[in-house]
Amino acid sequence: MSRTIQVTFDAHDPAALSRFWAEALGYLIPGPPGVELPEGADPFEAWEEFLTKLGVPESQHNSRSAIEDPDGNGPRVFFQQVPEDKAAKNRVHLDVRAAPGLDGDARMAALEAECARLIGLGAQRIRRFEPQPPMEAGFIVMVDPEGNEFCLD
Repeated sequence: MSRTIQVTFDAHDPAALSRFWAEALGYLIPGPPGVELPEGADPFEAWEEFLTKLGVPESQHNSRSAIEDPDGNGPRVFFQQVPEDKAAKNRVHLDVRAAPGLDGDARMAALEAECARLIGLGAQRIRRFEPQPPMEAGFIVMVDPEGNEFCLD
């Protein structure tokens, strides 16, 4: 029997990092348990109100966050606040499928367009790897706003 997974990121600013990854992946930030969010509502405002009502100290309001696939297919991504800095290269990273079904120039153009969009959200471009058929279709290495490496693939 297969298992579902949750991907967890350590972060200094879980809210900001979850906003970035929600935009990058087309995911949603869920509202608090039992709270129905109206269309266009900011889920973080709902969480602030919810946590305040529970008596959670304001200093802990940004200690965690999460994003979820609106279609229910992808894994939930959880962000937890940690005090330490990222010290080395990721041992695990995400490959964001930004050019499904494309190859050659069309693929790389789609990856470049997504790269530009994510840079506008706070990511940084590290390096582009050109297609080398038949084994390599080409990809772009990037880092998110907290330095976590990922690839546009």
